[in-house]
Amino acid sequence: MNKLLYIILIWPAVISAAFAGNPDRQGEAGAYELLMNPWARSAGLHTMNTASVQGVEANWINVAGMSRIHKTEVVVGTADYLRGTDIRMNGFGISQRVGTSGAFGLSITGLSFGDIPVTTTDQPEGTGATFSPAFFNIGFGYAHTFANKVSVGVLVRGISESIADVSAFGFAIDAGVQYVTGEQDNFKFGISLRNVGSRMTFEGEGLSIAGPSPGNGNYPLTFNQRAAAFELPSMLNIGLSYDFIIGEKHRITALGNFTANSFSEDQLGGGLEYGFNSMLMLRGGYRYDFSQRNTVSAPLYTGPCAGASFELPLSKDNKKTRVGIDYAWRHTKIFNGSHNIGVRLSI
Repeated sequence: MNKLLYIILIWPAVISAAFAGNPDRQGEAGAYELLMNPWARSAGLHTMNTASVQGVEANWINVAGMSRIHKTEVVVGTADYLRGTDIRMNGFGISQRVGTSGAFGLSITGLSFGDIPVTTTDQPEGTGATFSPAFFNIGFGYAHTFANKVSVGVLVRGISESIADVSAFGFAIDAGVQYVTGEQDNFKFGISLRNVGSRMTFEGEGLSIAGPSPGNGNYPLTFNQRAAAFELPSMLNIGLSYDFIIGEKHRITALGNFTANSFSEDQLGGGLEYGFNSMLMLRGGYRYDFSQRNTVSAPLYTGPCAGASFELPLSKDNKKTRVGIDYAWRHTKIFNGSHNIGVRLSI
C-alpha cells in the first residue's frame, strides 16, 4: 500500500513536466551547471542510465537508485569543460544506508573557473587584479526500496552562483522511481524529474551604477538595476535497461533513455555496458538531440561517449569493501571532447 501511494503521488508531477516544454522558451533558463555531470561512471553513458544508476551518482540522475548500495559509498569526480578554458566540473558525494531499505545521500558539485583578470573600460588589458566566480550546489536526498522491487526517492538542492558583488540563490527538488524485475533482477525501469524549483535572480552592489541626477540637478545619484529572474532547467528522464547474464562472470547491459527538456530540445539515446567479474566495466553509447541537425543551436554534448571502470576488493574476506577508478570521454561539438575521472570507495 505504501509503495502504491508513493507512485500515485509522484505521477502528477511527472506528467506535468512531460508536457511543460514550450519551444518559444528554449534558451531562457539559467543555472545550466545543473546539467553538467562531473561523475565519470554515468558520464561514460551520457548520463542516460536513469533505470540502473545506483549510489552517489543517483543523486544527480535518479535519486531513487541511491538506496541500492551495500552500506556506504563515497565518490569524488572531476572533469574538464571546454578544454583550454581552465573550467572544471568537480563533485563529491556520500551515500549511507540506513535500516534495511533506506539511504541518505549528500552531494556537492561546482565549477572551477580559475583566476579571471579584472578589466575596465580604462584598462582593457587588465588592472592586475583577478576574480573567480563561485558556482556550486548542495543536494541532500533520501531513497527507500520496497521489497527490492520499487525504489522511490526525493532530493532537495540548493544552488548558488556568485562573483564578488553579484549573487543568486535558489532551491530545486528532484524526485525519482526505479522498478526492478526479472528472474535475476535484470530488467529495470526508471523515471526521474529533475531541477523543479524556484526562479533565481541576481542581486548585489554590482548592479548599482552612478549617474547624473534627473532634471537640472548637477549632483550624482546611485541607480539600482533590476535583473530579470530566470527558471531552472527542469527535465524529465525515462529509461530502460536489461542485463544479459552470461555465465558467472560476464554481464552485458543494454539501455535506452528519453529526456524531455522544458527549455531545450528533447534527447534520445542508448548504450551498452560490459562487466567482467564485477571488476572491469566497459561502456559506450550515443545520444541524439533533436536540434543537432542545426549545428548552431545544438548542445555541447551530443553523439558518442565511452568509459571504463576498474574495481578491486580491499579484502579477500569482505568483497563488498571495494575501491574503484572510473573514466569517461564524451564527444563535444567543439574543443575535441571532454574527459571525466573519478574515484569511489564502497564499504
